[in-house]
Amino acid sequence: MKDVELPVAMQQVMAMQAEAIREKRARIIKAEAELEASEKLSAASAQMAGNPAALELRRMQMVAEVGAENNSTVVLMIPSDFVSLSKSLTEYLQELASSKSKSKS
Repeated sequence: MKDVELPVAMQQVMAMQAEAIREKRARIIKAEAELEASEKLSAASAQMAGNPAALELRRMQMVAEVGAENNSTVVLMIPSDFVSLSKSLTEYLQELASSKSKSKS
């Protein structure tokens, strides 16, 4: 049997199709990895939410990692209580503004 050569244009089309298939597979793999990472982060955050000491230990670990990199990154540590307080204050001020606008109407 004699080897049959494909025309150059057909070879190019086949190569483009193969590249498109590879790119699609790579996107799917990346999306699956992102989904798995988000699920694990969600589980970790739920576990840490139930244990404030774990959250503080994670923060200390992060500071140690940043400090070990010998860079000029500045880390500003804000206790989680301040974040909760800020959220509560924002909600309170929104309710207050809403009730004032209703009373003027």
